[in-house]
Amino acid sequence: MSLTRRDMLQGAAAGAVLLGGARVAQADKEPAPAAAKGVAAGQHAVRPLPFAPDKLTGISEKMIVSHHDNNYAGAVKNLNKVEEELAKVAKDTPGFLVSGLRERELTYTNSLILHEHYFGNLGGDGKPAGAIEKALAAAHGTLARWEELFRATAMGLGGGSGWVILDMNFHSGDLRTYWAGGHTQAVAFGQPLLVLDMFEHAYAMDYGAAHAKYIDAFFQNLSWDEVNKRFARALKAAKVLAS
Repeated sequence: MSLTRRDMLQGAAAGAVLLGGARVAQADKEPAPAAAKGVAAGQHAVRPLPFAPDKLTGISEKMIVSHHDNNYAGAVKNLNKVEEELAKVAKDTPGFLVSGLRERELTYTNSLILHEHYFGNLGGDGKPAGAIEKALAAAHGTLARWEELFRATAMGLGGGSGWVILDMNFHSGDLRTYWAGGHTQAVAFGQPLLVLDMFEHAYAMDYGAAHAKYIDAFFQNLSWDEVNKRFARALKAAKVLAS
């Protein structure tokens, strides 16, 4: 008998809880976070860095502040402008203008989301721990094998642009590492758990074309506590979707 998506989600949620051990069990007992409040069109705000920018290892304060204040903040400001223009769309607005605005809307929306996840999973000691470590090891044989594949995906983007994203795929019900060559390439039904920015603006100031050294620095600064929090939320979401 073939498995339905609901069967896969139920299996993934149950299996991941077993793999996660006490930390995920404890997370299930915690009250669910309040529903996110909607943001009015054109009113997105720039979030501050969640860590001291001078405390990262191998990523300079100048680099991370420039990335945050220029690339990320620029995406937020541009998204606000695009949403304001979309609010003016009427039935006689030329289709090419609407299409162009919608493309920009998606680009800047995903840039905002992915940048916030990227900054959010930095500022740690780089030491894997918790439920996500166990789940990745179970899914790939060892955690080292998952890291090898993640790094290889990042290296494939070196010298170009894009993102590497560890997602909880709610459609297949498992953990997947995805490549994205830009801001409009992402899995349609997933939760980002760990995000690496491979656009040159994320590392060129520190490393030039030596993107492998930047990838090393990224892993040294990972906050696995944050990744575990995202994983716990994704497991809860998977249970709701499977019910």
